[in-house]
Amino acid sequence: MEKKKVNMVAVVTMCFIFAMISFVTNMAAPFGNIWKGQYSWAAMMGNMMNFAAYLFMGIPAGKMLQTVGYKKTTLIGIATGFVGIVIQWLSSLSVFGGAAIGIYLLGAFICGFCVCMLNTVVNPMLNLLGGGGNRGNQFIQIGGTCNSLAGTLTPMLVGVLVGTVTDKTAMSDVAPLLFIAMAVFAISFVIISFVKIPEPALERKNVKYEHSAWSFRHMVLGVIAIFFYVGVEIGIPAQLNFYISDLGFEGSAAVAGFLAASYWFLMMIGRFVSSSISGKVSTRTQMICVTSLAILLLLIAIFLPESVSMTVKGAAVPMKCVFIAACGICTSIMWGAIFNLSTEGLGKYNEQASGIFMMMVVGGGLMPLLQDFIAQRAGAIPSYWLVIAMLAYILYYALVGCKNVNKDIPVD
Repeated sequence: MEKKKVNMVAVVTMCFIFAMISFVTNMAAPFGNIWKGQYSWAAMMGNMMNFAAYLFMGIPAGKMLQTVGYKKTTLIGIATGFVGIVIQWLSSLSVFGGAAIGIYLLGAFICGFCVCMLNTVVNPMLNLLGGGGNRGNQFIQIGGTCNSLAGTLTPMLVGVLVGTVTDKTAMSDVAPLLFIAMAVFAISFVIISFVKIPEPALERKNVKYEHSAWSFRHMVLGVIAIFFYVGVEIGIPAQLNFYISDLGFEGSAAVAGFLAASYWFLMMIGRFVSSSISGKVSTRTQMICVTSLAILLLLIAIFLPESVSMTVKGAAVPMKCVFIAACGICTSIMWGAIFNLSTEGLGKYNEQASGIFMMMVVGGGLMPLLQDFIAQRAGAIPSYWLVIAMLAYILYYALVGCKNVNKDIPVD
């Protein structure tokens, strides 16, 4: 049987958008290190605002796909991101004084609208371009590799610009990164304006929807899994960043940024490997393996004595940090795999499901905030018990919850 021709221009465009999503999202944790020096409560608030936006924008973004299509939704998302970055830059100006933190959080919230819209576009589109199934997952993992590359570079750039976090460190120290972000958004808007993107949702404008995405049990359980997963993905490196920065040695912020970047680098490697094997190894099998490994790595990190250390960039860092960073290889495939398993067999309900998924990405704001609450009272390392609990549910989903038991519902 002849394989369907792949629209490589659309694939490359979606992969680039995937990278932009990570670039914007992964500025929140290192920026939180800056604001934490002035406001003890602010460490995870930028991240929280970024992900809280998903709760408000997820379903509207899904409806945008159905009404204006993938391309216009992308362009609106990019324009929104540009505005959000400009507002975050304004928070670096001394003229705003004590109001700067509020301006920064507003900018983070608006950037959340941006990445929500872009995520709503890129995941179903890559899955569609790959034809669903294992190959659809393969395409999502290719995009995820680009996402992780941007995630690797972002904390490293912030760490280099900041060096050591002190009470004098300010947003003005990372202004160059914000200017780069503005340029990327502006150039992306122009380029994507000329790119032709498939519009499957617009082709189905007159189709009747007798049910909804909520009618599918495996989609509902997948929504819960994605809520926990984003909390896991963000919480692991963010708390690692704070833990190392609080050790207080010279250049601790740079070392923290390096190890956080190692986590994202391993995510990139994991997604690259997954994109290579997904045609042969099922999505479910990959999920079961990496989730089990992540639980094991975190258990080792929790019980390993802090006195066991290694040298990173000339500083002694507890070895447990390496095991935590190594979880990146495990979380690497989870986003694409959960999305792929949860939307399998949804057909015309795909766009609606994508919007619902994006709404539940708010877990990336709520769960790391809860983890940080635990860390401030029990310590950074014990806070990873929350991550283990979330991973346990994701393992359940991979083992049992992902099976489609509603195949009798018509999706054409």
